[in-house]
Amino acid sequence: MILQAHNAYNSKDFMAAFALYTQLSNEGNTDAMTSLGYMYQNAQGCTQDDAKALVLYERAAELKQPYALFNLGILTMNGLGGVAHDQFRAHELFMEAAVREVPRAMYEVALMLERGLGCLQNFSEAAFWYEEGAKRGNLECFNNLGVLYKEGHGVSVDEKRCFICFKRAAEGGLAEGLYNLGLLYDQGIGCEQNHDIALEQCRKAAYKGHVKAKEIIRGLQEEGKIVF
Repeated sequence: MILQAHNAYNSKDFMAAFALYTQLSNEGNTDAMTSLGYMYQNAQGCTQDDAKALVLYERAAELKQPYALFNLGILTMNGLGGVAHDQFRAHELFMEAAVREVPRAMYEVALMLERGLGCLQNFSEAAFWYEEGAKRGNLECFNNLGVLYKEGHGVSVDEKRCFICFKRAAEGGLAEGLYNLGLLYDQGIGCEQNHDIALEQCRKAAYKGHVKAKEIIRGLQEEGKIVF
C-alpha cells in the first residue's frame, strides 16, 4: 500500500495520497509518517499544520526513519515549524540521516563540518561526506568537493579532480558549478585555458541567477566586449 501511496503522490493526486499515508501512519509505517508530515508541512491534500508535521517527523525520527531525521534536521537548523534553532542538534540529526544513505544529509553534514557549525571544524571529514554525497549524485557535494581540491582543505590540492568535480556539478545545471567551471577555464586550472568556454559557462550561470556571474556579464556588456 505504501507504493500505492507514493504513486498517488508522484501523480499529484494529493487527496488519495493523504488518505493512504494517514491510514499507513496510524498503522505505524514510518515512511508514511514522514510523507504525511511533509504533506502537512506543505499543505498538500490538507491544510498546512506545522505542529502535526513536527509530531509525525519526531515519531518517525525516533524509529530512525532516514528522511524524517533529515527533515527534522532542516527544521532544527533553521528554527522552523515550532522547533527551537539548535545547530548542535541539527548536526546530530543530519549525521544520523547521512549514515542512513540520505545524500542531501551528507551535504548538510559536510557543510557544517567545513564551517564548524554545530560541531568542531574538520575539513577532512567534510571532504569525506562531500565525496559520499557526490558518489550518490548530489551536485552541491560535487561543487564543494571541487572547492576543497582547489584550495587543499582536508585533501591535497588536485587540479584535475577539482576540474572533474566542477564539471559534474556544471553538467547537472548547478549555477555555482557552472561559474566555478568557468573560472577554471578562464585560468587554465585543471584544463587547457579557453576563454570562450569560460564565457559560455559564466553566461549559463548568469542565466540561472548566479550573482557574481551576472555582475561579470554585465561588466563585459558595459565595456562593449560582448552582447548577452
